[in-house]
Amino acid sequence: MLDIRWISDNQESFKKAMKNRGVEVNVPELLFLYEAKKKAQANFDQLRAHQNSTSKEIAKLQKEKKDASVFLKEMQEVAAKIKDLQAKDSNLEDQLKQNLLVIPNVPQDDVPVAGDVTGNKEIKKWGEPPTFNFKPRQHWEIGEKLGILDFERGVKIAGARFTLYRGIAAKLERALINFMLEEHTKAGYEEVLPPFLVNAASLLGTGQLPKFEADLFKTTTNHYLVPTAEVPVTNIYRDEILNREKLPVKMCAYTPCFRSEAGSYGQDVKGLIRQHQFNKVELVQLVTPEKSIQALENLTQDAENILQKLNLSYRVVVLCTGDMGFGSAKTYDIEVWLPGQNTYREISSCTNFCDFQARRLNLRYKDAATKKNQYVHTLNGSGLAVGRTLVAILENYQKPDGSFDIPKALNPYL
Repeated sequence: MLDIRWISDNQESFKKAMKNRGVEVNVPELLFLYEAKKKAQANFDQLRAHQNSTSKEIAKLQKEKKDASVFLKEMQEVAAKIKDLQAKDSNLEDQLKQNLLVIPNVPQDDVPVAGDVTGNKEIKKWGEPPTFNFKPRQHWEIGEKLGILDFERGVKIAGARFTLYRGIAAKLERALINFMLEEHTKAGYEEVLPPFLVNAASLLGTGQLPKFEADLFKTTTNHYLVPTAEVPVTNIYRDEILNREKLPVKMCAYTPCFRSEAGSYGQDVKGLIRQHQFNKVELVQLVTPEKSIQALENLTQDAENILQKLNLSYRVVVLCTGDMGFGSAKTYDIEVWLPGQNTYREISSCTNFCDFQARRLNLRYKDAATKKNQYVHTLNGSGLAVGRTLVAILENYQKPDGSFDIPKALNPYL
């Protein structure tokens, strides 16, 4: 969530940022609510101060056995006005908050300005894509032939976009999770195992609600299945004030992820690329504002390190204003090479939210020098999407007879 005071003080910059993102915001209405709330608050403060000073005068008169009836009558009227102003202020606060909750983050200055995915810019490539003396198969062909990916029975059990892993595929998925967690904890992340169900407040804090409720699975108890470990892990310190010395906080977590993929039908319907349920290891960092730009570079490298150890070729692209996520100030996508599909496909998305999520989470830290509370900056990234990593292994390590090799880095886990 953006700071309304910043919007008010930087209206042209805000309008330009929203234009670059292709988003229309009713700025006059937003500022009208803000000014109305400020006026209501000022009136409330003035009446409250008058009430306090008059109450002291009444107490003094009563102590001196003097008539205070005029003041008492006035205070009854003032109390009624204060009650009305409280209701008005609360209503304006709610209206303002609801408007701010659906406004996306402001992109950082170095984010490419473009309307769609074609404006994304490749900034790095690593590794050489493998060459084959046969036509490389796609992962679902390999999985079905070996009997380790059972798409038909996955659909029978749960429906479209669910898959049954069998034998070595199930073991490989488990090995990848353990491998990723071990590597990230070596890099200084604390491993956590959060709940896989979250409440609405947690999703509001990280930005999935209210705007993206259609993409979520909701239970009969008003819980939601986690769309990503970002949600429970980032919410660990919601409504808390951290000591500056505790920062940075670096956490990693495995969770299954559940997404309804609303509006994505017709895309990647075959194979494991776009499923309603998938596994992911997530990286989350909480840092001071001056450290977040470098923290994004470091977090992205932590995700890249997994691909490098698995010897999987990939590239890194910076997303443009028209393709970046709702809460993103800057995002790098890591795309792994899939020879069966002859293309790069996203396997990780690493994002700096600046204080956008922290304002929604009311997550702050106390600055030791100024003694003031400030919002932390939050970052997260996939480290990695496990199913897509399995896909990359099947396609990059495939052999002519339809089998595949296992990356050496995974030998200790199998």
